[in-house]
Amino acid sequence: VQLVESGGGLVQPGGSLRLSCAASGFTFSSYSMYWLRQAPGKGIEWISGIYRDGDSTQYAESVKGRFTISRDNAKNTLYLQMNSLKPEDTALYYCARDFVGNIRGQGTQVTVSS
Repeated sequence: VQLVESGGGLVQPGGSLRLSCAASGFTFSSYSMYWLRQAPGKGIEWISGIYRDGDSTQYAESVKGRFTISRDNAKNTLYLQMNSLKPEDTALYYCARDFVGNIRGQGTQVTVSS
């Protein structure tokens, strides 16, 4: 199993970023997928999940209405569109094959700062 995140960076408050996660080594379309994050000095936080076919999505209250999770099963890729970013969104963002992040990528850093 390999999960490789990309798309992170430095963005001003109110800005947007789109994260991608390229999956390989397993049948991507057979698994619900998740985005998690870990802010400096804090534990891992689940922020979003998407069902195998993409028809059902869930969000943590902290990101609901600002973030959108999606997937392209033909490309084995998971996405996270992040809008209206806040400084408190600063974290290392992981895609994961399980809800708690036991199987996750190396992460991509998102820093929201002016």
